[in-house]
Amino acid sequence: MKESPSLHTVIFLPSGRTIEVQQGTSLLKTAHLAGIHINASCGGSGVCGKCRVHLEQGALKGGKSEKLSEQDFEEGYRQACISSVSGDVTVRIPVESELQAGALATEVPLRHRARMHIFNIDALKKEGVFSPPVEKRVLELPPASATDNMADAGRIIQGLRNQYHEHRLITTLPVLRKTRRALREKDFLVTVTLARPVSGNGKTPIVNIQPGNWSNRNFGIAVDIGTTTVYGNLLDLNTGKVLARQGDYNGQISYGEDVISRIIYAEKPKGLELMHELAVNTINGIIQKMLHRAGISRDEISSITMAGNTTMTHFLLGLEPHNIRRAPYVPISTFFPPFRALDLDLNLESHAVALVYPSISSYVGGDIVAGVMGSGMYRTEKLTLYVDIGTNAEIVIGNREWLVCAACSAGPAFEGGGINHGMRAAAGAIEDFSLNPVTYEPMNITIGNKAPIGICGSGLLIAVATLLEHGVIDPSGKFNRTLDTPRIREGRSGYEYVLTWKEEAGCDHDIVINEVDIENFIRAKAAIYAAPSAAISTWTAP
Repeated sequence: MKESPSLHTVIFLPSGRTIEVQQGTSLLKTAHLAGIHINASCGGSGVCGKCRVHLEQGALKGGKSEKLSEQDFEEGYRQACISSVSGDVTVRIPVESELQAGALATEVPLRHRARMHIFNIDALKKEGVFSPPVEKRVLELPPASATDNMADAGRIIQGLRNQYHEHRLITTLPVLRKTRRALREKDFLVTVTLARPVSGNGKTPIVNIQPGNWSNRNFGIAVDIGTTTVYGNLLDLNTGKVLARQGDYNGQISYGEDVISRIIYAEKPKGLELMHELAVNTINGIIQKMLHRAGISRDEISSITMAGNTTMTHFLLGLEPHNIRRAPYVPISTFFPPFRALDLDLNLESHAVALVYPSISSYVGGDIVAGVMGSGMYRTEKLTLYVDIGTNAEIVIGNREWLVCAACSAGPAFEGGGINHGMRAAAGAIEDFSLNPVTYEPMNITIGNKAPIGICGSGLLIAVATLLEHGVIDPSGKFNRTLDTPRIREGRSGYEYVLTWKEEAGCDHDIVINEVDIENFIRAKAAIYAAPSAAISTWTAP
C-alpha cells in the first residue's frame, strides 16, 4: 500500500502564520493557502524573480534560477514559485514583497485631480441622462376592508399606478413574503423599492418593501474592479453625495499581475472558482469598511454597480475567460442583465440589485465604458481624448457625434511590474525623484516618507524623464558610462543606476533602475503612443 506524503509545518515571518502542507507542495501555493501574499508578478511561472523569500530555517527543494545570484542563493534566498516544501521550514517574506494597502486610502491631492464640473442630480434627471438603478416610492394605501378586499400585492401595484403612474410592474417572491406584515405595521403606509429595467421595454420589478416612509434612506455602492486595485464609493442615491470611500488590492494579484496570467490560472481545476472567490472577498471587505465608516446598515443598500475590464468582469460573474486570450479573442458576453447581489456571493441583502457595466470587446471593458459615461464626453461637442493607463491601456477619442476606442497591451510597467525593483504604490515606494545636475546624486521621495524599498509606476515615470533630461541616459535608454559617478555601474541586467544604497534602504539590497527596466518602460510608452493613432486610423467620418 502506497504511503501518503508526509505533512510538514511551514512558518511565514514576520507574520508568524503557520500552516501544514504535504511534502512537495510549492512554497508559493503554500503561501496562498496560508493567506500570505508573495509578490509573484508572472503568476508563478518562474520568470519575474519577484517572489524572492529568505530561508530562515529548515529545508526547501529547488528555488535556484538565473534571477538569483550565487551570493543570494548562498545567503538563503529562494524563489517561492520554484521551491517546494521538503521538511519543516521557516521563511521570511521580504518587506518589498509584502502587500500594504495603506497608500490606497490616501486622498488624492486636489492639484492632481481632474477638473470636473460639480453635477446636480435633479438637473441631470431633467436632461434624461441620470436614471438611478433603484428608486423608492412611498405609498399611502387604503386599508383592506369588507368592501375592499383586494389582495395585498394587487393593492400595492394599483397604488403605484394611481400615485406615480408606474406601469409594467412585477413582484418578487422575497417581497411577497414580507408584504403582509409591512403593510399592517404602519397602517398601510409603506415604501417600495423599484429596480429600473435596463432596456426601455422591460418590466419594473418591486425588489423591496418597508413599513413606513424610508424614501430618504436610499443608498448605493459603486465599485471599480481593477486588475491591481479595487475601489468602492458609498453614495446617497437621492443627492449623489459620496458618504465613504475605500480601496484595497485585488486578492487575485498573488496569481499574477496581468490578466493573461490569471486567465491561465483560471483554466486549471478549481482555478475559475478561486478567481471569483478572491474578487468577491475583496469587494465584500470594501463594503464592510465603508458601511462601518458611514454608519449605514447593510439592509439599506439598494444597489451595487460594478465596472471592470472584460476579464475581471468574467471572474466576478464566474464566466470562463479562456477565449479572451486566444484568437479571435471572443468573450462569453459583453452585456449583462441585472442580478441579485446575493447571486454573485456579495454580502448584501436579498433585495440589493447588482448592475455590471457592459464591455465592448475582450480588451475594451466596462471600466472604460463607465469612464466615458462619468466624464460626460459622450454629451459634449468638444473633441475629447480619454486615456485609462494600466496594464491594459484603453483610449477613447470623440464627442457626442462619434466615439472611437482602442486598447493596447502596455504591460504592468506603469504599476511597477516588469521592473527589477518595481512595486505597487505602498509605503516605502519611491514616487518622486530629482537629480543634482553636477554630482548626479538623487533625491528620492517615498510614500509615507519611509526608507525606500522599491519604485512604483509614478516614480518610474519621473525617474526616467529626469535621467533623460540630465543626460544620464540617452533617448534609446542606455546609460552614459562616461559620467563621473559611482551610481552608474554594470549589473546582472546590464548597466544600472543606483537609486538607493543598501545602507539607506528599507530592504537588504541596493535599489536600482537598469537598462532592461527602461526598455520595458519604453515599450509601455510606445504602446500608449500607438493606441490613439490606431483609434483614429480606424475611424470613418460620420
